[in-house]
Amino acid sequence: MFMLTKVSDLVQIAPEDFGKASITAIEDNINAKYANKVVQKIGLFICLWDILWTSEGLIGHGSGLVNVNVEFRMVVFRPFRSEVIVARIMSQTKEGIYLATDFFNDIFVPSLELPDGTKFVKEERIWVWKEDDQDMYYDNNEMVRFQVLSEEWHDQTPTGPVDAEDPAAIKQLSPPYRIVGSMKAAGLGCYLWWEE
Repeated sequence: MFMLTKVSDLVQIAPEDFGKASITAIEDNINAKYANKVVQKIGLFICLWDILWTSEGLIGHGSGLVNVNVEFRMVVFRPFRSEVIVARIMSQTKEGIYLATDFFNDIFVPSLELPDGTKFVKEERIWVWKEDDQDMYYDNNEMVRFQVLSEEWHDQTPTGPVDAEDPAAIKQLSPPYRIVGSMKAAGLGCYLWWEE
């Protein structure tokens, strides 16, 4: 779920940071640049692990910024396929169930990846699994286990203004990184179902 990843990048140190030790200024700038952001095809940045190498700083012409090439390792959240993860149900639609962990919100379980016999109750906006004449509810805020099926990466390059009044335009906005999961296998789904 968490892994170390090696990255090379350019860090710019502003003149107001010249009073700090060089390594501290570099660490602060890396954390400011990546904190709580998705790095495309790498994962969600959790924290800086260590700095492996830095170049000499070069002062940029006209800006006063010091440019330093840095090689460092970061801890990222990127689960592997088939990994079982615990998350909380955030919301439900007829398309599926949206989940979140304490630090990551973009997890989706499509309706086809719910157990056979699961139906969406439109009035209550909730999924119900009927097993042996027993109704088992996927309640919002309930803790569940799910298995990772795939991950989706979406380019976040701006395409132009979006009309805030147009629901179709807003719906097209996708998160930069999304995990698609399944709750079909035995032992997956709500914790309460499998306690015994």
